Amino acid sequence: MAVQKPYSILIVSGSENFNSAIISLLPKASFELITTASSVAEAKRKILENDFDFVVINSPVNDDLGLRFAIDCGNLSGTLVLFLIQNELYSEIYLKLSENGVFTLSKPASKQSMLTALHWLLTAKRKLETAETKSIKMEDKMEEIRLVNKAKWLLISKEDLLEPEAHKYLEKEAMNRCITKKAVALEIIEKYT
Repeated sequence: MAVQKPYSILIVSGSENFNSAIISLLPKASFELITTASSVAEAKRKILENDFDFVVINSPVNDDLGLRFAIDCGNLSGTLVLFLIQNELYSEIYLKLSENGVFTLSKPASKQSMLTALHWLLTAKRKLETAETKSIKMEDKMEEIRLVNKAKWLLISKEDLLEPEAHKYLEKEAMNRCITKKAVALEIIEKYT
């Protein structure tokens, strides 16, 4: 099993007891940076200072319900948000937050419910990281295809080669010189443009 990178978390709550309880539930090996904020204003400052993988909001926070902040954090690339709200407000808040990708949990929440929610966040984060890695690899591959095609068309127009000949030339150059087709394509593009 691959070793997971440690994550960062911002806990936004006016309750020190809540902060201590959440911190005690966090798997120590999974979290490197654990930060707390007692108000939304303080949390906003901390978000500007650091990129957090997770934000947990115990609503209401001292100065705010925290809805807008939760949505804004949920829209940050790579940040997952867990919003805890009183049971009687849960349904209404869930509808607002879920469409913005914010996880919602009603409170009071048992220790087991909190632990389950934190595990779901970790699982979702790892799944997102896998998808992001695949997306980056796909983008790189698409970029290589675009460059190779551009180089082929330049060889066709400037060297009067046929498409199969241009393709074979790129492959042969890459193989003979032990470089990628992308590198050969970039050299051709630079030469003819």
